[in-house]
Amino acid sequence: MKPLTSHTCKLTEAQAKALKDYLQAHDYEFREVPYARYAAANDKLNVVFYESGKLVLQGKGTQEFIEFVLEPEILKEAKLGYEEILNPELLIPRLGVDESGKGDFFGPLCIAGVYVNESVVRAWKDVGVRDSKNISSDKKIKELAELIRDTPGCVTTVVPIGNEAYNRLYTKMRSVNTLLAWGHARVIENLMGQKHHMNPPPIRAISDQFASNKDTVGKALMSLGRQIELVQRHKAEEDIAVAAASILARHEFVSRLADLEKQFGMAFPKGASALVDKAAKEFVSRYGAENLPKVAKMHFRTALRAQGLPEPPKVEWRRSTTRKSA
Repeated sequence: MKPLTSHTCKLTEAQAKALKDYLQAHDYEFREVPYARYAAANDKLNVVFYESGKLVLQGKGTQEFIEFVLEPEILKEAKLGYEEILNPELLIPRLGVDESGKGDFFGPLCIAGVYVNESVVRAWKDVGVRDSKNISSDKKIKELAELIRDTPGCVTTVVPIGNEAYNRLYTKMRSVNTLLAWGHARVIENLMGQKHHMNPPPIRAISDQFASNKDTVGKALMSLGRQIELVQRHKAEEDIAVAAASILARHEFVSRLADLEKQFGMAFPKGASALVDKAAKEFVSRYGAENLPKVAKMHFRTALRAQGLPEPPKVEWRRSTTRKSA
């Protein structure tokens, strides 16, 4: 197993002071770093403590520093190498579900699901499987997607919803969250249909909580999906199963967006921005407004601007202050 070469964690004020005192006492060279409270280094390690309270360690001396300084002297706890003992749920058999393309005007919505067990989690421990939003390179996404699919014991599925199908579903459902719930339920159903390939069978399915009401996904579950516990939580991508699903979904989205670019001979920028607006207007100019639903999500305001149509006034969202009477 390769030793750690990077590590992040949060420090309290007292821990941050204790660490700075240690670094000063052990001849670390201090320097200025933007947004950092302090930063220091020696020939084996770079240490940066940010205003946010986050500590970042980098370098070949990272693991040794964690084991012999950070944990025993600063944090006063031993975690490195004991993660599975401290949190046995890291190894339980489970499904992870995530999507890509929800916030992108151009391209499909892609939802992916991944089954992991103990052997899969151990195989991914040091290969960089993490939330796809933290991976900027499409090449790296592709490499990790291939690794995930090729990992023995891992079971995967992807449900891509192309633009024309997406627009039909949105017209019918009138809600992105309802559409997402249907997609997540479909992915869970597809995975549970492959349960005979899962050893041991999954205990639960984990996904991000994208709707305020957790019943949104629960009500969309199909027959096989109702056989498993559904866990929805914020920052679900911190779970390695959900992170792996996010990578597969992003790879599918990027691949299909590239296919659309090749088909229409123009670039489709990701996200929703002034650059996207410009590309949308160019598309309408070249191919006509009637073809925009083939490449874009038509409920975005960008679609109205691209066609020169007026935008409805924005409605200010306010949390309801109405309370139920006792």
